[in-house]
Amino acid sequence: MRIALVSDIHGNLPALEAVVSHIKRQGVDLIVNLGDSLSGPLLPLETAQYLMSAGWLSLAGNHERQILTHSADQRSASDDYAYSQLGERELVWLRAQQPTHQLLDDVFLCHGTPSNDSHYFLEHAIEGSTRPATEEEIEQRLAGELSPVIACGHTHIARAIRSKNSQLLCNPGSVGLPAYDDNHPVDHVVETGTPDARYAIIEHRDSHWHVGLFTVPYNFELVAQLAELRNRPEWAYALRTGYMPKS
Repeated sequence: MRIALVSDIHGNLPALEAVVSHIKRQGVDLIVNLGDSLSGPLLPLETAQYLMSAGWLSLAGNHERQILTHSADQRSASDDYAYSQLGERELVWLRAQQPTHQLLDDVFLCHGTPSNDSHYFLEHAIEGSTRPATEEEIEQRLAGELSPVIACGHTHIARAIRSKNSQLLCNPGSVGLPAYDDNHPVDHVVETGTPDARYAIIEHRDSHWHVGLFTVPYNFELVAQLAELRNRPEWAYALRTGYMPKS
């Protein structure tokens, strides 16, 4: 069983198409999407239509929840743009998404942590940046989830580690947004240092689960220019570099 994990597409359809082209050469049995698919100034409608046509399991990330439940004055600029582009058919598709899913007996899917779509799982936000979460922090965030494999997204940082109980915890990284800033729970940035798209494959082989993390180049200049047209220069900089602009 080979399962491709994609996450945090953020409306970046060219990055997603490059990732899917790469996945098709890997002989996977299944593709799943861990959420935050549309939010941003790029191509939310086209990305939604692509995912709907693909028919993959897609989770609701925190941005799907915010798009659907926040009022106009509560939405961020990225969520508001995505909401403004979607029709009823796409909104119905979003409303059907769940925040977690038990994919197989061995494999549990979530966006943030098993119990919260907006909490970091494998990282911890500190003033200005992030650090890897400690063993104790990860144990607390597991919230009793015992599946041998847990896949998450949200932080955009590709990592695969083992819990204290030898569970494989995997974040495939972000398909579509290689850097961002946030103010929850403190002001910090996440920077991958590359404009490339990311995804992962988990594979059950020889009675064990294995993971591969992949980095895929694509024509990021097209979407960087689109971000500039939408008056989002910080997105354009992140898409070109994998870093956030210095204030």
